[in-house]
Amino acid sequence: MHAMILERPHTTLKEVQRPVPEPARGQVLVKVAACGVCRTDLHVVDGDLTEPKLPIVPGHEIVGRVVSLGQGVERFAQGQRVGIPWLGWSCGECKYCRSGRENLCVQARYTGYQIDGGYAEYTLADQRYCFPLPEFYSDIEAAPLLCAGLIGYRSYRMTGDAQRLGLYGFGAAAHIIAQVAVHQGKRLFAFTRPGDTDAQEFARELGAEWAGSSEDSPPEALDAAIIFAPVGSLLPTALRALARGGTVVCAGIHMSDIPSFPYSILWEERIVRSVANLTRRDAEEFLALAPKVPVKTHVQRYSLSEANTALEDLRHGRLRGAAVLVPQDQGRS
Repeated sequence: MHAMILERPHTTLKEVQRPVPEPARGQVLVKVAACGVCRTDLHVVDGDLTEPKLPIVPGHEIVGRVVSLGQGVERFAQGQRVGIPWLGWSCGECKYCRSGRENLCVQARYTGYQIDGGYAEYTLADQRYCFPLPEFYSDIEAAPLLCAGLIGYRSYRMTGDAQRLGLYGFGAAAHIIAQVAVHQGKRLFAFTRPGDTDAQEFARELGAEWAGSSEDSPPEALDAAIIFAPVGSLLPTALRALARGGTVVCAGIHMSDIPSFPYSILWEERIVRSVANLTRRDAEEFLALAPKVPVKTHVQRYSLSEANTALEDLRHGRLRGAAVLVPQDQGRS
């Protein structure tokens, strides 16, 4: 099979030929139909996440069909379409796993980081961390739901009953969660890179009542804000935009250092919290909700061999929505 691999951080991905893997007990072999390109993939490539299995096949927003079953697999059948997310394995025995918080399992392993992912024609996955996908979505439309959607949804749930919601960084996750928030009657305020008028217009098209630069103050105080951009300096900025008792949710797996800030902007019971990974409950809830909204993912399509181009387009903010690799494609559309 063709695969794109990272041999060491701070290098481009290399296209190689590899044998098609064999599923072990509890695993399924999946023929990849589409794989989203996530900012976490950039963090792996750039060495921000420091414990990858090397060489590694990146990619954790995987859509494909089961072609072979390992022993003991009962959840899926050959030919069934499944989605494979970031969290790829947990021990099932620790206090976190037993309490439905497998996202915090100390022994957890992650797709495209410690487990070979979807930048390839085939991949293996633990049946426990595969999910049936709504027929409403095509393969490339479904791919961004599996991280941008799932992590975005977990972050969104952390904002509780907030009515005035700010989104800092209007990329793949924000464009999905914006649609959920508007559907549920929330008032949406979008913050983008300075000068990114295209992203601001995109946010307004999706229902934001205000869109501006991350350096701007919103027209009124926010009840909650989600920071999707991996920029630590946005935390004090978002705190200053909050009403009393408001919450800032840091949604990324990696963020640059947070600068010191005065206690006065945290006071009055403002809350700062992070989101780590996802749970199976998140996946089940969000994948049931998405077609009811309906969430419509905006995707830019690349062939597997164009993975490095897709990563650079993501790095430099050249995407409207999400990038998706399609292994059988010969070119972008």
